[in-house]
Amino acid sequence: MHAFDVLGDPVRRRILELLATGEQTSGAVTATIRAEFGITQPAVSQHLKVLRDNGFATVRPDGARRLYAVDDTALREVDEWLAPFRRFWTPHLAAMTTEVARGKRLRRLAAPTQTSGASDD
Repeated sequence: MHAFDVLGDPVRRRILELLATGEQTSGAVTATIRAEFGITQPAVSQHLKVLRDNGFATVRPDGARRLYAVDDTALREVDEWLAPFRRFWTPHLAAMTTEVARGKRLRRLAAPTQTSGASDD
């Protein structure tokens, strides 16, 4: 399966988002995914298997629990594939960063100065 086929599924993307916050038990992943997508535990297990089999997630036993985490192997491959395309958005992001900084500066300069509480009545 190609990385973008794996990432094309919204359930798998959401699972990766959960795992990006830190190791998660399969039960915790299942609870969140069931609540958000209304799918069964076996369906969540199948998505976790696809993520593992394609280098996006790892699993390790911890007693009776199974802990899942992001495996960056496939994500690095996606990052490498995206490298030639970054030129299309990098200048726009840099310009946006400049505009945000400019707006903050203008707001700071336009803000009334704080006084020590004295009044000019």
